Amino acid sequence: MTFGEQPAYLRVASDLRKKIANGSLPPHTRLPSQARIREEYGVSDTVALEARKVLMAEGLVEGRSGSGTYVRERPVPRRIARSGYRPPSGASPFRQEQAADGARGTWESSSEQEHASASVAVRLGIEPGERVMRTRYVYRDAGEPMMLSTSWEPLAVTGRTPVMLPEEGPLGGCGVVERMAAIDVVVDNVLEEVGARPGLAEELLALGGVPGHVVMVVERTYYASGLAVETADVVVPADRYRIAYHLPVR
Repeated sequence: MTFGEQPAYLRVASDLRKKIANGSLPPHTRLPSQARIREEYGVSDTVALEARKVLMAEGLVEGRSGSGTYVRERPVPRRIARSGYRPPSGASPFRQEQAADGARGTWESSSEQEHASASVAVRLGIEPGERVMRTRYVYRDAGEPMMLSTSWEPLAVTGRTPVMLPEEGPLGGCGVVERMAAIDVVVDNVLEEVGARPGLAEELLALGGVPGHVVMVVERTYYASGLAVETADVVVPADRYRIAYHLPVR
């Protein structure tokens, strides 16, 4: 293989990918068998198998037990609007932003105290093992799971206050900014870092994805005068949604 030349399995996968994209292999069509790929492209069984694995990892095809491998229907990505944080108004940023786009956003949540892991401690600027409130969310649009979130708040900030439980009490369901303001903590900055990775098994199960699907992960941290008061991992299926940011010009 000369320098810069693709391995055979990637060339086969690329050609099959083009056929899927241009409709030659429409959704729900059975992918050519391993033997057919071997004959059509003049490659070995190993190359044919690896090409099929690439397409499965990309979420373009799916295996059906006892039937074969089929082209998946590709959903049209929908937008998840994000704007950092918004002025207090009695509703969470998620509910505000999805309502602005005509979505019917609802969520389920559960909170539990735990000791901060090393990675969470770094993001919150606290010592590993310090107590935090962890809250897990499943966000839905018209009943369909669209986003997962796990947030951590240091109990050194919120412990023994009316906002210790994010989804309970007089400010339950409100955004971080409004909740923190209620205990005289003024949020003045938010950092969001966006990345992508293969979804974990439990994430894909909750989101209705299949093994190998890629998810976008937003690592978000709210600050008040340099002090981190909340950090969260927001997980979104990359094949179904796009994250859109509304950034004010100052």
